[in-house]
Amino acid sequence: MTPNNAPLTPVESDGHDGMANKSGAVLNEERRRSIVSFVNQNGRALVRDLAVQFGSSEITIRRDLDLLHEGGLVYRTRGGALPIRAGLESDKKLIERELEHPREKAKIAMAAALMVKEGQSIVLDSGSTTTAIARALRDFKELTVITNAINIAAELAGTSVDVVLTGGMLRKDSYSLVGPLAEESLHHLKADIVFLGVDGFDTHTGVSTPNLLEAQLNRMMVSMASRVVAVCDSSKFGRRSLGSIVPVSNIHCVVTDKQIPKSDLDKLRKAGIEITLV
Repeated sequence: MTPNNAPLTPVESDGHDGMANKSGAVLNEERRRSIVSFVNQNGRALVRDLAVQFGSSEITIRRDLDLLHEGGLVYRTRGGALPIRAGLESDKKLIERELEHPREKAKIAMAAALMVKEGQSIVLDSGSTTTAIARALRDFKELTVITNAINIAAELAGTSVDVVLTGGMLRKDSYSLVGPLAEESLHHLKADIVFLGVDGFDTHTGVSTPNLLEAQLNRMMVSMASRVVAVCDSSKFGRRSLGSIVPVSNIHCVVTDKQIPKSDLDKLRKAGIEITLV
């Protein structure tokens, strides 16, 4: 008998503990499968709505969503979740990217520029956030910037900054140079810091970008730098793109805005990654 003759729950036992625990695990799995189905069918879901839908506490639903996010089945957001397809980043034109979260990107760029010292060599990969960083570096007197982005080279033209521009095949929508020639030009170079602007940042699988040639070049940039700094606004978290760059363990620091999902922030801190919030 349970205390005060209380009815049995899925995790309580009447003497068959193994059977009760197994039943509880099955119910948990069924609820989580149903949550994924609900999120996919409705395009989004709030914690409070899911709690009502499945007759569970909001604490339980939050735990479910965190686990599903880790497994890549839903994209965890503040207060709920989105279908994972909504978090899958596609390849967009640079002009389109620059219109997204401009205020956050400007703050991230200023914070990143403060990490740079006169006399250093740094790498800026292509992207709207790294372009903002280039603008923030224009007043440096002794600095070398290595980049595969022709628009970043143009931003720094006419300044005291020395620019090393890779060769390669031009991706006209992103203004970036990729391919064997770009990779060959990086082989004999070293840098103090690489600022990596990513399209997808999944704290479980790592950072990614839609273009496979860009991803390959980014991996080379990471290998040539003493310090790897990922720069991205909070909308990039939970997203996955086709081309995997590096796992989270290869990143030393992340610069992002304060809207980063708490679950992702906690995982980064647990991994010992330095975080700058703007």
